[in-house]
Amino acid sequence: MQTVIIGSGNVAYHIAKALTLKGVSPAQIFGRNEAELKNISEELHIPYSTEHLEDADLYLICVSDNAVESVSKMIMKKDALVAHTSGSLPKEILAGEYRKSSFYPLQTFSKSKELEYEKIPFFIEAENESDKNILFELASRISENVMESDHEKRKYIHLTAVFACNFVNHLFSRAKEISDSQEIPFDYFLPLIDETVQKIHEIEPKKAQTGPAVRNDLRVLALHEKLLKDESLEIYKTMNHSIQKMYEL
Repeated sequence: MQTVIIGSGNVAYHIAKALTLKGVSPAQIFGRNEAELKNISEELHIPYSTEHLEDADLYLICVSDNAVESVSKMIMKKDALVAHTSGSLPKEILAGEYRKSSFYPLQTFSKSKELEYEKIPFFIEAENESDKNILFELASRISENVMESDHEKRKYIHLTAVFACNFVNHLFSRAKEISDSQEIPFDYFLPLIDETVQKIHEIEPKKAQTGPAVRNDLRVLALHEKLLKDESLEIYKTMNHSIQKMYEL
């Protein structure tokens, strides 16, 4: 199947790399950022263009959510299968007369970070059984964990991912701000972070909770609040309130 990837960011790079490693190299990677496209092209040996979109059987749109609709209008081939990789958008956002679908990888992507592609869950949605099978086969080349999911379910998958990944990473950033302000190397905290993440592979998160809020240690909570200000103080209060409410403290 002739496949074109549209996009030059993290998702486009990793999807292109995952497919290439499995021997199904895309026919083209297309986008606006020529420098990034050139880097991907040179690494993965995939032709690229910023001007001419190749004829293909399948187009994978790997761009930011707010660009999916406008980018989808560039595809003129009516008998093509077109999929976006968004977790939050319906397949109907695709603005063309082609067959519409979604091809959502549940993972956080950075170009500089190697990934175990076979462990990434993929969620597939298509207009008919034939197209669903095409996408299942393609995703199964990459991953051992491929499932069907309609938009309604996928919205909640994406929301859960925001809590579990984006919010947690923001807390890491806030934590590093605090450690940096006191010239404490953030590396000291990596074993703690690693153990926290590893623990929830074996213990339900709610049962794994530790810290002053779950202990209702008002002295420590008050002490910490005196050390904080602005957004970090508000985050600290909000998080502790949420923990206490969950455990009815």
